[in-house]
Amino acid sequence: MTTLLLRLAGPMQSWGSAARFARRSTENAPTKSGVLGLLAAAQGRPRDADLSDLAALRFGVRIDQPGSRMRDFHTAHHADSGKAMPLSERYYLADAVFVAGVEGDAALLQHLHQALLAPYYLPYLGRRSCPPSRPVVMDPPADISLEDALRGVPWQASRWYVRQLERAAEYGGGPFGAEPLELLLDCPPGETPHLSQRDTPVSFDPRHRRYELRGLITDRAAPASHDPTTGLRPVGPGGVSTTESFPRTD
Repeated sequence: MTTLLLRLAGPMQSWGSAARFARRSTENAPTKSGVLGLLAAAQGRPRDADLSDLAALRFGVRIDQPGSRMRDFHTAHHADSGKAMPLSERYYLADAVFVAGVEGDAALLQHLHQALLAPYYLPYLGRRSCPPSRPVVMDPPADISLEDALRGVPWQASRWYVRQLERAAEYGGGPFGAEPLELLLDCPPGETPHLSQRDTPVSFDPRHRRYELRGLITDRAAPASHDPTTGLRPVGPGGVSTTESFPRTD
């Protein structure tokens, strides 16, 4: 099976799996519906398009930097009447970093990889107000399992977060060692899930959004070493970097 990995990092993210009236919550990690929505948007699929091929992909995510939860009060007015809408609470994850992956048909994942390199619609992290701060695309699809890919990819935490952990270890009098990273994976057929979530998309049609229940299994992975300078290009003539400009939260 082939696996495609995505880096999901930004100042704010929001991955809701349920909404109750004026309260819009977020999960602690990206949802399958949110990530598949990002992939569908990169391909330019319309809202009422068939999602069965995407929903069949096995999904998993690794929490590299959990971030912190924040709450925002949201106001809005009706576009036609101008009438004030009810005040709502919206929750976000601030300064979080995740590695998400999908596993399945090789031809489909290759097409998704190409779409992410030149997306039809710009990607966002759960809500349109949450753009990524680092490139979403990681390595090209690899011929390894989803679980092996999530365990093997280098730790993607921000440099300031790693320094924070190092200082905490120093002041605590112990050696630095990052905690094992949490993994959340689609439960294989025939196994008993550890928990469940209604976030497998059936339709993104705004007139009737539909999601199915999926089972998840949880696990832990030791963080692999990460050199934050990997992938940087040499400074060009005149001291100008040859890397592309991109927002950063490091």
